[in-house]
Amino acid sequence: MRKSLLIMCAAVCLGPAVFGQALTQADRDRGVKYLEQTRDAIIAATKDLSEAQWKFKAAPDKWSVAETLEHIALAEDYIFGAAESTEKTGPAGAPDRDFAKIDAMILQRTPDRSAKKQAPPPMVPTGRWTPAETLDHFLKSRARTIEFMKTTPDLRQHVSDGPFGSMDAYEWLIFIGAHSERHTKQILEVKASPDFPKN
Repeated sequence: MRKSLLIMCAAVCLGPAVFGQALTQADRDRGVKYLEQTRDAIIAATKDLSEAQWKFKAAPDKWSVAETLEHIALAEDYIFGAAESTEKTGPAGAPDRDFAKIDAMILQRTPDRSAKKQAPPPMVPTGRWTPAETLDHFLKSRARTIEFMKTTPDLRQHVSDGPFGSMDAYEWLIFIGAHSERHTKQILEVKASPDFPKN
């Protein structure tokens, strides 16, 4: 009996240190809403485009809307892999880790297009799909991402190294949304070009 009480006490007292932090329902709801909003923004930005509009480039070294969408779809899969791996095999996060600060950095800095970045090779578009196929791929991937956000119990408890330091699985998931927000802005920039084809 005494041994059982000691084990229970250790589980309660040491739980946060061993298992990291818990995700609040409010954070989970915000994460789901953000993933849905950024998905809907992509749908709206690419709706009813002609073939010429999909393929238009403002300059030879710029991406078209089709290429930008392909990059978004590739990145969704790539970053989701990091989230899934972190949740399954990452070490426990420090109990005093300032996750609110990291969350805020991801949501503020990632969509900011004032700082240009080079896409890593796995995320460079190559025209592997038609625009319709790319959008379909993206929507299926985003549905999987949202389901993972909704149903995975311990998104805060494990971490891995990421672009914002030590990131938990929840932060990798909101990074997916922030990344797509960044490139939705890029699509809107292409469409705002004075030479963008008219319908």
